[in-house]
Amino acid sequence: MLMPCEVAVKSVIPAIRAFISNELTQSYKMKQSDVADLLGITQAAVSKYNRQVRGAAIKIDQTQEIQAMMQEISKQLTEQQLSGPQLSIKICEVCKVVRQKGLMCLLCKRSDPTLDVKKCYVCKSEKSTCRN
Repeated sequence: MLMPCEVAVKSVIPAIRAFISNELTQSYKMKQSDVADLLGITQAAVSKYNRQVRGAAIKIDQTQEIQAMMQEISKQLTEQQLSGPQLSIKICEVCKVVRQKGLMCLLCKRSDPTLDVKKCYVCKSEKSTCRN
């Protein structure tokens, strides 16, 4: 069984990066290399996110709250308002909301077919998050 944070690292974090990467290249017309520098990843990773080769395991932009959070991160990145550690905190905050809304439950179920997602409270618990 994978821990919820392990599932998040493999699915939620790439989905967040994919959304932000796409937002920066499409809405802000940034070059992939500049997006890579802002996110601390490679240009090749940005390309894969934009082509949905990576970050497509979970659709996290379906709720307005999460979408708004990621759009705000994108805006702050373009305005150079976020340092690396601040970006990490913002991404953790998005991940926390994704988990609390139960958007990751089916991925956890895939990693552990015996898991009863209706009875699982791990991600919805206030004490379940790493930082927040």
